[in-house]
Amino acid sequence: MSSTSNTSGTTGPDGTEDSAPASPAYAAPTGSLAHRVPDLGALELLLAVARLGSLGAAAREVGITQPAASSRIRSMERQLGVALVDRSPRGSRLTDAGALVTDWARRVVEAAEAFDAGAQALRDRRDSRLRVAASMTIAEYLLPGWLLALRAQRPDTAVSLLAGNSTAVAERLLADEADLGFVEGLTVPPGLDSAVVARDRLIVVTAPGHPWARRREPLAPAELASTPLVLREKGSGTRQVLDAALGGLARPLIELSSTTAVKASAVAGAGPAVLSELSVREELSTRRLVSVPVDRVSLRRDLRAVWRTGHRPTGPARDLLSLTRR
Repeated sequence: MSSTSNTSGTTGPDGTEDSAPASPAYAAPTGSLAHRVPDLGALELLLAVARLGSLGAAAREVGITQPAASSRIRSMERQLGVALVDRSPRGSRLTDAGALVTDWARRVVEAAEAFDAGAQALRDRRDSRLRVAASMTIAEYLLPGWLLALRAQRPDTAVSLLAGNSTAVAERLLADEADLGFVEGLTVPPGLDSAVVARDRLIVVTAPGHPWARRREPLAPAELASTPLVLREKGSGTRQVLDAALGGLARPLIELSSTTAVKASAVAGAGPAVLSELSVREELSTRRLVSVPVDRVSLRRDLRAVWRTGHRPTGPARDLLSLTRR
């Protein structure tokens, strides 16, 4: 292993590796470590040559052509400034310098394998759980179906759901207490990126015995705005959309923290309420609630997935986001 000559590494007609000496053109390594140290692919190729004794066999093992393998070895020799492999009709063997470099290469590759195993463990840990924060309407009426579909894809992922208003969802995301959020408000809170996943409409509903249930004319926006209503709390997406559409609201008749509570109060006859159309379909079909038209006001809204700016969803969060768009 004392030779330090460099050859072309081509294969002759009989399948042996030709010995075609070439004048080495070595340059002193300069620049950053990435420029001075061969990449992992080159080191793995060198280890294969050492183990198999053939550049052609090593090329096949790493999945490249023999000319590409020869080129990679020559490039590594130029980078390091020493000859690594002797080629001959009998095969390829390491030079003394090549044997030493191969020993170092083995340690580097082993360290890279440990790095890869650690990174995989981090991915497995990330993929083993998903923290979702969602505003009430989405949490109650859309997320169950999405999470059921996610479970079919990722049965080993444990999902925790934090339900609250849109403001609380943003706070949890910004505090890194959730991986993905869903909100119903008019705007995206600062510090978050978003994507529209569904569209919804707010409707005015009341119990069948309320005078509004027998109206022949739609409500005027001013009348709705001046009437005490059963409402969600401040910070909820429903409250934000309604307040913006009407330019202000009367003091609430009752203020409640969940869509279900508002709906139950309206069914019980406490007073008119404004709720997501998604949340009252069953009550409207059974006539426990009656929809009251409103004139000249749009109560449509976008439902959005949100995440911290610069932290695009990955793993199970990415999969859940894709399921919302089907």
